[in-house]
Amino acid sequence: MLFRVSFRSALTLFGLLISLTAPGGLFAQSANIDAAKQEAKVVVYAALPPEFMKAINDPFEKKYGITVEYWRASATGVLDRALNEWRVGKPAFDVIEGNKGPQMILKKEGVFSKFQPPSATKFPQQFLEADGILTPWRFNPISIIYNTDLVKKEELPKSFADLLLAKWKNKITIPDPSRHTTTAQFLSNLDKYDGVKWKEFAKGLAQQQPLFVESFAPIVNTVIRGEAPLGIAYLKYVGQFKGPLDYVRLNKYLADTNYLGVSNRAPHPNAGKLYIEYLCSPEGQKAMANAGEFVLSPNVAPAIQGAAQVAQSTQFMDEPSAEEFKQLRDEMRQIFFTK
Repeated sequence: MLFRVSFRSALTLFGLLISLTAPGGLFAQSANIDAAKQEAKVVVYAALPPEFMKAINDPFEKKYGITVEYWRASATGVLDRALNEWRVGKPAFDVIEGNKGPQMILKKEGVFSKFQPPSATKFPQQFLEADGILTPWRFNPISIIYNTDLVKKEELPKSFADLLLAKWKNKITIPDPSRHTTTAQFLSNLDKYDGVKWKEFAKGLAQQQPLFVESFAPIVNTVIRGEAPLGIAYLKYVGQFKGPLDYVRLNKYLADTNYLGVSNRAPHPNAGKLYIEYLCSPEGQKAMANAGEFVLSPNVAPAIQGAAQVAQSTQFMDEPSAEEFKQLRDEMRQIFFTK
């Protein structure tokens, strides 16, 4: 029997195939919802504080009846725990969420399996991985945040280079770059700003005797409490925390991208895939933007003053390899802690 296919039907079919095709000719994979519900739980290791992930985790649990067991640490902490579990053969996680650099280290170890959720195919193509193993979903512009009660607008630094002025000595807080991979990565990318040589800047910053914390998240409360009036941190915190807080408007913002990966040995693989699909869906992306996150879904932005301009002025940082990260952290130790 012959079937006649209308031109409109052919276009619909073609459009469906295009929408399900990921970069490099890979096909996006839909999660098996019934199998995910039978698994009843998903274990997630991530860098986002739990209070912000409630915007995703609570509606996900309500929609699918799947419990989210969520563990949070800095990107470095997530990397260390995941690697330790993987190498002893007892990975307890289904999904890892984190900055691209640490995620690439885990990928090289063979931690992740291929999964490209259909919703992610609508993200900007330059972020999508050709092999379909890791999935991008949000990005993090970095700026100078400051306490508006302690620093007047006319006194603000106009650039990162201005942080080296004498008046800011002992008044800056940053994550320890010898331990925090993203801060080490950020400092090593400062050459992207005109007139800045990153090693010279890092040595000058060390001379400012900054107050060190574990990661970007503690910077916020340190600045709000006035322990340091300025800090280098993710710009998004201005919209996520209450207090006398704002960010310095720059002509360019360096950012990293956060990626999702499902474990090759996931105890709950279907629930893990469904969780990633939900984070990348229009529903999940809008929920995260409402929680103050910069997401990759087009035309979705957090309610932060100037957010659209920030996105347009963002340049993404180069990603060091695992060996380069180790060298960077050693170099930061020499710069910041060797007398």
